Parts: sequence; structure tokens; C-alpha cells
Amino acid sequence: MTVDDHPLVRSARRLADDVLAPAAEAHDRTGVTPEAIDAVKASGVLGVNAPTGYGGSAASAAVAREIAEILAGACCSTFFVQVQHHTPVRALATGAAPARERWLRPLAEGRALAGIAVSHLRAFPKLPVRATPLPDGGVRFDGRVPWYTGWGLNDVFLLGGATEDGEVVFAVAEPREQPGLTPTEPLQLAALTGTRTVGLHLDGLTVPAENIVVRQPYEEWARADRPKNTNTNPAVFGVARAALDLLDASGDAEAKETAGALRERLDAARRDAYALVDEVPAGERLTDRLAVKTRAYDLMRAATTAAIVAGGGRAFGLSAPAQRLAREGLFLVVQGQTADVRTAHLAALRA
Repeated sequence: MTVDDHPLVRSARRLADDVLAPAAEAHDRTGVTPEAIDAVKASGVLGVNAPTGYGGSAASAAVAREIAEILAGACCSTFFVQVQHHTPVRALATGAAPARERWLRPLAEGRALAGIAVSHLRAFPKLPVRATPLPDGGVRFDGRVPWYTGWGLNDVFLLGGATEDGEVVFAVAEPREQPGLTPTEPLQLAALTGTRTVGLHLDGLTVPAENIVVRQPYEEWARADRPKNTNTNPAVFGVARAALDLLDASGDAEAKETAGALRERLDAARRDAYALVDEVPAGERLTDRLAVKTRAYDLMRAATTAAIVAGGGRAFGLSAPAQRLAREGLFLVVQGQTADVRTAHLAALRA
């Protein structure tokens, strides 16, 4: 079976064509709707990485990437809400049994959608969110989560914190206002405001022992986390592809010629990026990974700019997909950005 023939890829294309793409501009302006999330849940894509023993598909990395490209190209706001889900699924699959047995099946089957609040851990030894172990095995969380995506849409979320002595703790919590947890107003962003992203104030949020997923030394977690963002995000290719599709559909011969030239370069960058993921051990050839990542950014920027150029003044209307794709591309440039990625990107822009 080829990637294109995989049932989840076909389901993702139907979801994109029938639900997400027609609503993308509305989602961008007013927010991803519960109805769109219900369609995502029903599509089966939330179980792409989950073990089959818990109702998931355990699909290949290539299938997961293709789904990500399809959804990001159709509606990056909805893509970004659902992509959070896969981190808790992976954590639960190898995490402590009580949390796994309670939460993994509904997440794998798409009956529940998960969010995450973990990126602040990269600031260690600063402690934006402090985790304090309690005598009964639970954990108290205090601090501020700067970014939490999917507020009001998620059923559960994975919360990370660090202790004073360098242990990281991940726990499952309910994303609702409650004692110890207060959301900010939704953040107004230049792109993806529709993702219902807020900050979280934590003031003594207590999570019981049965909801603790993982405890591990910070350095052990960081060794696995640091190389991840050197790889190219499949969403970059999805947004770029969507922009090139606009050029092809414009009816303009020059626009179509431009799309053909850029698509060849984009396909080459995509092959190089995914070969590094599939064929090279994680943590190796980081310089090459960063080089192809910045190359992909350049091609995405060229593709979205070309879509605006071809569309002219009409492309700047809020109902026009070209301006949305350009702003989504800018968001992807900084999403998940680490110091290594920022340094490599700025160096490439100076060259």
C-alpha cells in the first residue's frame, strides 16, 4: 500500500476538502469551531500514531507526515489544534499504567482531543512552571504557561513542570478553569488567532498520583527533545503546496509556470528533509537538518509570496486564501523555534 492509498490519508483528504478548506478563512478570523473538531475526531486521524492495542492505527511516519501536510494546507488553524494531540498520545503510550489505561484509548479512538503545555520546559534552569511533589504521590504545579492552544476545544491536556532539583514531571489535567488554574483572555496573534490560544496561570494546581504520566531527569528529557526541532515541520510543505495549488488554479500561464518551478524545488527539499528523518539516527547531521529546514522556509515564503503576487490586490482581502497562507507561513517560521534553529535561520538569511 502506498502512502496515498492509506485509509487515514484518504480520510484526511476528505476532511480537508469537505470541512477544513471551505471554512479556513472563517476559522482564521473567528476561531476553529467545535463542529470542525468533531469532524477531525470522526476522521480517525487522531489515532495515527497510537498503538493498535488501544484503538489506534500505529501508522508509519510517512503516513503521519502526509496527513499533517494535507491538514496544514487546508486549514493551518485546525491542523495546529489537532497536532498538539499526538504528543500526549506518545507520552501515554510509554508512560505510567494508571494514566495510560484511563486516557490512551479515548485519545487513540478520537473520542477525546488532547492539548499540551510543555514548551516552557526548554527554559530550564528557569522554572516558568514549578512542579512540587506531594507526599501522596501527586504533584502541585505553580507558574505560568505562556502558550496553550485549543482552550475550549480540548478534553484533556498534558502539563509539564520541573522541580527545583532538575526532574521533569508530565501529568494529565483537565483544561478548564478550576482551583489552581486560570486562563488568560485569548491571545491576539498575527496568524492562527483561530487556534484559541491562551496563557495559563497556575497557582497550586494539584494533580493526583494516578494522573502522573512520566517523571525523569531534565537532561534525559532534553537530550531527546533538543534534536526534534532541527527537523522540518511537515506543515511547512503543506502550506507551500497549498500556495502552489492557488497558482495552478489562477488560470495565469506565468503563475502556473512559477508554480511548476517552485514545486520541483519544494519536492527536492521535501525528499532531503524526510530522508534525514527516516535514514539518519536522531541527533546526527544536525547541520544538514537545519540547512534543509531553512531551505524549506525559503521555498514556503517564495510560494506564498507568489500566490499574493498572482492574486494582486484581491489577495489581501480577508476572504482570500493567499494572505492567510502567507501569514500561516510566518507563524510556522517561529513555531517551536529553538536557539539552534533561530541561529541557523538568521545565518542563512545573511548568506
